[in-house]
Amino acid sequence: MIITLTESGAPLVKQIGDQIRGLITTGLLAADQPLPSVRQLAGDLGVAPGTVAKAYRSLEAEGFLLTRIGSGTRVSAQACATPRDVLKAAIELAQAGKHAGVSLDDAVRVLHAVWNE
Repeated sequence: MIITLTESGAPLVKQIGDQIRGLITTGLLAADQPLPSVRQLAGDLGVAPGTVAKAYRSLEAEGFLLTRIGSGTRVSAQACATPRDVLKAAIELAQAGKHAGVSLDDAVRVLHAVWNE
């Protein structure tokens, strides 16, 4: 599992949560797959263990993760990957947006606008 933190100004907890959520929804982390321990991931990222624990708790509340004492944190069986055709369209949108110089925020606004059409 590869997570990288940026200097974007976004809170570290949000960055960690967003990236793990992304790995799950794209199918790169499968149901029941174990995640690193809080201490391990915190050490890898150079952040406080509480930061990782907070991200894990948030993802658990959203149904993406399941934590059991003694067996660690795993991807929830209820968490499912995004259907392949939707993922393909998202990749195409991202590539087209980058090519056209459209910001992520603007691409999201476009998606919101056309969602209800």
